[in-house]
Amino acid sequence: MDSVIRGVSVYVILLIATRLSGRRTMAQMTPFDFVLLLIIAETTQQALLGDDFSITNAAVLIVTLFATDVLLAFVKARSDRAASILDGNPTVLISQGRIDEEAMRRARVGVGDLLEAARSQHGLKTLDDIDAAVLEVSGGISIIPKER
Repeated sequence: MDSVIRGVSVYVILLIATRLSGRRTMAQMTPFDFVLLLIIAETTQQALLGDDFSITNAAVLIVTLFATDVLLAFVKARSDRAASILDGNPTVLISQGRIDEEAMRRARVGVGDLLEAARSQHGLKTLDDIDAAVLEVSGGISIIPKER
């Protein structure tokens, strides 16, 4: 039972830490983010297994983590509020050609990120060519170009 409690606890802690770190962290990984991920993985492994490195304990933990994930997916499918809390909501960064500086600051998205998305999705060169930009729940930026 100890392994199940540790598994669920670590899952919840990682979920909270991931949500607090922001969506952009999930969409774009820098070398710093990669190193941090490796350290977190090692720390998580130690927290999950403790002193029990048996295959049985590993199997219990794997089933616990997958069951927790399936349970949360079920809860999100049944409740929009739960989905919003667990996954977040899309954030409008540009609307009708106007940049929302506060939304960009909260999301930790820079103008360079917007321009990169605009170039890669539509070949746009300047912010003036963007009608709307949305930071999606997945961490990607959707660009809607101005009508020409």
